[in-house]
Amino acid sequence: MTTTFQTPAVSTFAVAADVPTVQRAADALRANGFDVGVAVSRAEAKRLVLDSIPEGTEVHTGSSVTLAELGIIGEVEGSGNYNALRPRAFAMDRETQSREIRKLTSAPDVFVTSAHAITEDGRVLIGSASGSQMGPIASGAGRVILVAGTQKVVKDLDQAYRRLVEHVFPLENERAQAAYGMGSAINQTLVLNAGGGGRISIVLVPEAIGY
Repeated sequence: MTTTFQTPAVSTFAVAADVPTVQRAADALRANGFDVGVAVSRAEAKRLVLDSIPEGTEVHTGSSVTLAELGIIGEVEGSGNYNALRPRAFAMDRETQSREIRKLTSAPDVFVTSAHAITEDGRVLIGSASGSQMGPIASGAGRVILVAGTQKVVKDLDQAYRRLVEHVFPLENERAQAAYGMGSAINQTLVLNAGGGGRISIVLVPEAIGY
């Protein structure tokens, strides 16, 4: 089925939302059961994430430009304060230990990643090529923390899908080509309509960060 979107130009998807729009989205997310923190700076966003994770906790991080730019991946993996799963998974042999890798990364105590769009009525859209982050977000992880710049706040789910397809995908495809020598794809999408009674936390960064 082909969907025709009637939404703003793609360039608007890179612009941080204004304060009233962010507030509407944050209020709607809370009403839908998400825990929400609206940071005033990048530094506070990083603090909100890390302060909510006790030292020694098992933490897995998604492959996220937003997390990298905030320094969250570096802190989780390099500080020694957390039991970081991603380096352990990368060190394992994918041919002989695929089952162990799958089990290690599918149900961490805490999973930290980003999202591709957040709607003003409090829903979250995430797209993926491999689907590796979908299981932990949907049900596998004990807690999920999503960190997103406010350029990802859009009017509704139609705009969210358009943002994913027309804005996020070309940038991620370019990054994947440079990093892995192969393109990306939108093979799976996940829509979060509710936060599972606080299981999922969202930290909004008051600027355009990541893509």
